[in-house]
Amino acid sequence: MKMDVNAPMCPSRGVLEHVTSRWGVLILIALRERSFRFSELRRHVGGVSEKMLAQTLQTLERDGFVHRDAQPVIPPRVDYSLTELGAEAAAQVSALGRWTEQRTEAVLQNRERYDEARS
Repeated sequence: MKMDVNAPMCPSRGVLEHVTSRWGVLILIALRERSFRFSELRRHVGGVSEKMLAQTLQTLERDGFVHRDAQPVIPPRVDYSLTELGAEAAAQVSALGRWTEQRTEAVLQNRERYDEARS
């Protein structure tokens, strides 16, 4: 089956949505650094709710980007890390994240000029 992200029913669109979602991008970038426990990851990815973090991790795990390692100890310990596929995706979105950080000032200036021209 040939994938075409421009085709309306192509399954690659769902994968793209998961990888490029707001929290998906930030989680993948964080997990490039190292594995994290849930609470560590929540603190690292500022602003994400517990519910959204859990949902996004579950989606990324289902797609094969994230590995969930649950240790049968008391208290329970669960670590999240990237799979090989996840590391590939994380490298791609990390480049976009770095570019965004570097070019945000230009974007903000463009917004300001645009808004001034419209008022």
